[in-house]
Amino acid sequence: MTRADLAEALHKEIGLSRADSAKIVEQVLAHMCEALSKGENVKISGFGTFVLRDKGERVGRNPKTGVEVPIAPRRVLTFRASQMMRERIAAAS
Repeated sequence: MTRADLAEALHKEIGLSRADSAKIVEQVLAHMCEALSKGENVKISGFGTFVLRDKGERVGRNPKTGVEVPIAPRRVLTFRASQMMRERIAAAS
């Protein structure tokens, strides 16, 4: 699903113009990005939670050569689906 798909769904469901629908989708995504960049988690009830995690430095290994390489500490974004979303996905399969 793309931004355009979300905007089109908003246009059909609510009846806003396509331009207004696209603008709302962009504003929501921008707000989510801003919150995540500030280190805040984003929770959408009934959908899931976007969580920032700090991963420490560790040693990785090149699987082809076996050479050990240090992997720098970094911040990663994870998504945890809500229980309601998991049930919907399980029912669909």
